[in-house]
Amino acid sequence: MSASRRITLLVCMAAIAVALVFAAYLFASKKAREDYRYAAERQLQIIALDLESTLEKYETLPYSVAYLPLTSQLLASPADAGLVQNLNATLKDIQAHAKVAAIYLMDSKGLTIAASNWDMPQTFVGQNFNFRPYFTEAIKGNAGRFYAVGNTTSIPGYFIAQPVYPAGVARGSTAPVGVIAVKISLNEFEQAWRSSEEAIALADKHGVVFLSNRTAWQYRSLHMLDEVVQRDIANTLQYVGSRIMPIFSLPKAERDGFGAYVARPIGRLGWQLMLFPAEGKAIRAGLQASVLCCLVLIVVAAFLGVYDQRRRRLQEGMAAQVALQQAAQELEHKIAERTGQLMTANQQLEQKYGKLKETELLLRSTQNELVQAGKLAMLGQMAAGITHELNQPLTAIRAFADNAGTFLSQGKVAQAAENLAHISHASARMGQIVGQLKGFARKSPQAVSAVDVTEAIHAAVRLLHSEFERQAVQLELSLGEGLHIQGDPVRLEQVLLNLLRNAMDAVENSAIKKIYIHLGTEQGKAIVRILDSGPGLPDEAVQHLFEPFFTTKPSGKGLGLGLAISSSIVQAMNGVLSARNSAGGGAEFIIAIPVGQAG
Repeated sequence: MSASRRITLLVCMAAIAVALVFAAYLFASKKAREDYRYAAERQLQIIALDLESTLEKYETLPYSVAYLPLTSQLLASPADAGLVQNLNATLKDIQAHAKVAAIYLMDSKGLTIAASNWDMPQTFVGQNFNFRPYFTEAIKGNAGRFYAVGNTTSIPGYFIAQPVYPAGVARGSTAPVGVIAVKISLNEFEQAWRSSEEAIALADKHGVVFLSNRTAWQYRSLHMLDEVVQRDIANTLQYVGSRIMPIFSLPKAERDGFGAYVARPIGRLGWQLMLFPAEGKAIRAGLQASVLCCLVLIVVAAFLGVYDQRRRRLQEGMAAQVALQQAAQELEHKIAERTGQLMTANQQLEQKYGKLKETELLLRSTQNELVQAGKLAMLGQMAAGITHELNQPLTAIRAFADNAGTFLSQGKVAQAAENLAHISHASARMGQIVGQLKGFARKSPQAVSAVDVTEAIHAAVRLLHSEFERQAVQLELSLGEGLHIQGDPVRLEQVLLNLLRNAMDAVENSAIKKIYIHLGTEQGKAIVRILDSGPGLPDEAVQHLFEPFFTTKPSGKGLGLGLAISSSIVQAMNGVLSARNSAGGGAEFIIAIPVGQAG
């Protein structure tokens, strides 16, 4: 095919495609417009039936209320306060059950003398409505109907009025003596219409829209009103006396949707219910059809292009299939090779894991032995003080025993019994000291339990009591009650003993020998602070304090394991042991362990 013929063919095909797309747009938009109009008519019919049903439902309400004996009685005696109160209550009860906006009674001059809203701030009582068309019609003996914005409440509503005749007088045989009116709110329709995408409007006989789901359209006309109609609307204060302007005078954005509409007559006042089908939907439907047609043409063109290349693609596909099979075989070989490597590596990891478990068990055993050794070393340091503690009650026992023997030989039984009681007390004191030593020296069962931190501090202080007295160290405690952690009480005492021993070493050469222990809570943790009046910690030593074999004491006075062991014990209880120099001087060691959590 020559190049010119090919170009001519392409131009013809393009022209046919454009014609098809344009025809699809015209057909789809016309069909959519007809469908939307038909749907709008059906929707409008449903709305109209609902609205007419509501309007007709209340037609007989004012007629029935006009026959109440209280109505004619009050019109005959308007100054009777009892009648006014009774009718007000009756009208309010009827209004609540009928679910209308208001019911009120006017005399022949249009003055409201009773109303269902008599007790509201914007009551109708005392208001004169003789300028309203519904009153002028009803006072002539006819039914009055009118839609307007409330002169008192500024709330729009539909008014139905009926004449009231004197009691015992046949209807129409004499002039009415008053008018009963019912105000009905139509706002629920407006709220229901807001869910509709299309504009819906209810216009009066002059073409003034008074109900719509387009707020900007309310109290505007479908067309320009002449001056006679404008004056008529202004005189009745139907729409609060404002001048009615046409909808097309609104800005473009606010009058969007105003155009062709379908309408139905509503009610007895020449109203029109209108629905404005969205023209944009028909245009969108046409555009969608055009786009769909374009897509179909593109698919056809693509199919022809694909078909032209199919043979070459089949050949290339066969070659690719062969290459793919080769690649699959190579991949399977590599996967098998890699699987073997992974299995070997996995076996090696299992062997290393087993060795790590053995090492961990050995480390735990060594750590426990180290903790126990630390406790025994500490007992050795306290031996002199404990010996002094035991020596005092032993000396007392010997003296009291000699005295008791003397008293018995002299027949002084009471004095002998008193000395024996002192011997018993001294023996109990020795038993208590030995019991504390045995409890502290035994190996921990490594069982987690509730530990009373206050009691642990007291137990550590009791073990070092003689040391405090021997070195003349002043101890100040600030402890609460009932603070518990989860851990090992013996190991916690070991940490406290080690920190207190260090504090006593720190204040050994100080002019003021004082140690302060404070117990409190911060952010769910039990905080034990141990402060001393010593020279404090060297700055370069603070970051190394808890390292094994690091010590600030002179050679021969420590191995540097106490703080490392203490830190390990606190960490095992999910806590932290830290140290710093206090702002007031001296060193401060802080134990922080979560309250009530398992260690």
